[in-house]
Amino acid sequence: MTEQTRQHTNEQREIRIGKLDQIRALGYEPFGQAFNWDHSSTQVIENADALEQSGEHVRLAGRLMIIRDHGKTAFATLRDARGDIQLYFRQDTLTDREWQLFHLLDRGDIIGVDGIVFRTHTGEITVRVESYTILTKALRPLPDKWHGLTDKEQRYRMRYVDLIMNPEVRRTFETRTRMLAAIRKYYTERGFLEVETPVLQPLYGGANARPFITHLNALDMTMYLRIAPELYLKRLLVGGIDRNFEITRNFRNEGMDTKHNPEFTAIETYQAYGDIEDAIRQTEE
Repeated sequence: MTEQTRQHTNEQREIRIGKLDQIRALGYEPFGQAFNWDHSSTQVIENADALEQSGEHVRLAGRLMIIRDHGKTAFATLRDARGDIQLYFRQDTLTDREWQLFHLLDRGDIIGVDGIVFRTHTGEITVRVESYTILTKALRPLPDKWHGLTDKEQRYRMRYVDLIMNPEVRRTFETRTRMLAAIRKYYTERGFLEVETPVLQPLYGGANARPFITHLNALDMTMYLRIAPELYLKRLLVGGIDRNFEITRNFRNEGMDTKHNPEFTAIETYQAYGDIEDAIRQTEE
């Protein structure tokens, strides 16, 4: 981040902090309000025709990503956990307080809206807001709406901002979760028991790597962050848990590059075969 960008960010933050008193003066609390939503953006879009015909009210909550003020009307883009949807605000639909509050909102603020679904003259599915609630005032501005967050190092260091600005990143998180769920299902269906072994170890082992070292004050002893769970998993075999696995974090104090992190997720599994025919069948499956 350049010095000029940092200064601009600080100025924007001061402006947003100054709006807090104005919001409270209108009778709104800008943080911690409850809001019960009943639709996601995707559900509204997928059922737009039926919702438009029925005139059913929908309630959504999300972050304001774009605000386009046209005087007595305004459009905004709301982003929730599933996607984006357009909002339409009208001065003559909202209360005076709500309209005043609208002009204190910024990109990044989180709101909950209640309204009905319609299509604009260009055919875009939109929610006409009939009332709304401010849920969280964002005190730091988001990256530029046109250029977004593109610096690779900044994206990795500020993953939470990357998730806001680049929705496709969320799909990576979702894919990873589905992969882990499938792995767990595969093992448990075959009689494996998922276990947790110690992260802090008095003696590290299971791989040839340098550990992170820490100190346990209660026992006044040196401890190591594990470099692998192998030895503990093998002890479980000795104890009679003949099929086990662990999805866990390992730590190796050996630098980093584009393919190696000092902290990473690993999967280890062990099986002590009691029946060779069973072992062959499991391998074939």
